[in-house]
Amino acid sequence: MTKINRLIWSYCDYAGEIPGIMKTFVIFVTLFALAACADECYKDVVAACNPTLSKQSGIANCNAKYGGIQELQPDLQRFANHLFFRSFDFLLMATHYGNYIKNRPGFEKLFRGLSDSLWSDGIETIKYITTRGGQMNLNNIAKDLQDEELTSPSLELYEMQSIAKALDVEKKLALQAFDLHKSASGKKHESHDPEIAHHLEEEFMEKHRDTIRELAGHSRDLSVLLSGPDASLALYLFDQHLQK
Repeated sequence: MTKINRLIWSYCDYAGEIPGIMKTFVIFVTLFALAACADECYKDVVAACNPTLSKQSGIANCNAKYGGIQELQPDLQRFANHLFFRSFDFLLMATHYGNYIKNRPGFEKLFRGLSDSLWSDGIETIKYITTRGGQMNLNNIAKDLQDEELTSPSLELYEMQSIAKALDVEKKLALQAFDLHKSASGKKHESHDPEIAHHLEEEFMEKHRDTIRELAGHSRDLSVLLSGPDASLALYLFDQHLQK
């Protein structure tokens, strides 16, 4: 039982033991203390203090949910799971470049950093969902990701291909965030939630804009270097650059 439940029951029981004006005063103080809650929470409290109703009715509406979180929660859950999914992809790519055969510590560092960043974003998204009164569902995975997992090609890619894939992944995640932002900032009443839109802008979009720009630069530079007379040396020097 939560603290607020215990508070209500104790006041209700206490009010039942005292007559007249004192009972009215006690109930008034209890409701005044909870005045910051939404009307639905207030109604739950009134019902909970009604002796003709079961105390098991609870105060289900006294939670942190407001705005469009109820409507957007499934999309936020899928977004968090997508972040975790891609984090593991990048981790596998980092492992590929860190083995004794490839021995590309610069590329390993690049993809491990991308993996850590997406993992951190996923954790922060879960924290945000719970802050807004929701809960995480790790089984809420988009169908295209489930299909991709069944038919996923090998992530043991050549250097140029791996950077191209990473760039595509980051762009896809950014577009998913844009779709969430559009739903949160649109005119549809059920999903309209400027606070969620602001969170996406503040915590995700700016950082991933810089990541996309960095990967696009790597892609351009590497394509120029590999078209030169000594591609092997150019690739070695590029890997050295990534280690800095």
